[in-house]
Amino acid sequence: MSVLDRVELYFVKAPLPAPFAPSWMPGLVREAITFYLVRFITDEGVEGWSAFTSGGRERAGLGDTLAKLFLGEDPEDIDRLSERIHIMAVGGNFNWWLEPAFWDIKAKQAGLPLYKLLGGTDDCLRLYASSGELRDTGARREEAEARYAEGFRTMKIRVHDFDETVDIEHVSDIALYMHGRMTISVDCNQAFRLTQFGKAPQWSLERARRFVDAAADVGLAWVEEPLFGEWHEEIARLTAYSRVPIAGGELHVMGASELIRMAKMGCYNIYQPDAMFAGGVKQGLEVARACRELGLKFTPHTWTNGFGFIVNAHVHAASGFAGETLFEYPLDEPGWVPEGRDAIIREPFRHDRGWFDMPQTPGLGFEIDHDKLSKYGCCFYKASRREVHWMPEALAKIF
Repeated sequence: MSVLDRVELYFVKAPLPAPFAPSWMPGLVREAITFYLVRFITDEGVEGWSAFTSGGRERAGLGDTLAKLFLGEDPEDIDRLSERIHIMAVGGNFNWWLEPAFWDIKAKQAGLPLYKLLGGTDDCLRLYASSGELRDTGARREEAEARYAEGFRTMKIRVHDFDETVDIEHVSDIALYMHGRMTISVDCNQAFRLTQFGKAPQWSLERARRFVDAAADVGLAWVEEPLFGEWHEEIARLTAYSRVPIAGGELHVMGASELIRMAKMGCYNIYQPDAMFAGGVKQGLEVARACRELGLKFTPHTWTNGFGFIVNAHVHAASGFAGETLFEYPLDEPGWVPEGRDAIIREPFRHDRGWFDMPQTPGLGFEIDHDKLSKYGCCFYKASRREVHWMPEALAKIF
């Protein structure tokens, strides 16, 4: 039996090709993509990688905890390793993003792409284009035309105005403009509040009802997260009322237990847990199975970075829903494009006329570009079962 022998932690800060202003964080303009990167290595030299979005030094002290919890463990015992991630969560530190690294090792040792190890047979995923910025109606029409020309037939847009008439007019305009050519969905980004850079509207149930009425009138494919994520009862009432499907569930850090309970309550029609936030690969598939049993839909959220995209692609390809639901492809030119989003991955994950071909190499199916990692990242912690190297000065060079 192989064991986890070494762990390395990196911080990566890579420039985006242009500034990017995410709608869910009013007041923020991003000029770089930042994330923590983990590399686990077995005593037989098999590597497992994963990465998680970062705002700063919030995970700089994580190394010793990882070494104590995981080194010496069997990388294929996902249940035991997930339990240890949960131990960290009990202490207030949610790190489900670590779990895909163990799946990466397990699939490599099996000689299979992860989704095939998990029983998936869908080699190609139908995508929807997922925009991230707010735009005026003219710019939104131009964006939709560009995505349509590239082969996409569904696009998700964003609204986030204090004036509900602005939001309603925006979705109505683009839906009617693209009618017969492209289906539009919308993410309201109400499930969580990121207000450290600017104020954000918070929708009431009454406002959400008026919005979903307007969305149904113009044929939107779904409305995503129109209410605060912890308002389970209100979400269920809205979903029962709505004539358009309601989607959500991306960042519920309690994982499958919370999401399955919400599904049984009737909270959403479409569940979108992100494996990097909401319980990892294993719990994501548990949610997919529950959705199947309850007659609901499932497709993961992917708006983090290239690592989050490919991990969730494996979940979707193994979920049994790939032939029924579209998979999210984050794309917002000129700032959020594969070269920036995927940063240090040797071959960025590109679409082909609105489709994504699943990688066929063992594991998660990517290679790290070590030249770019050296250029944009720094290793600030290394440990083996024998010794530890903590290098805080490396972080100081980046911050």
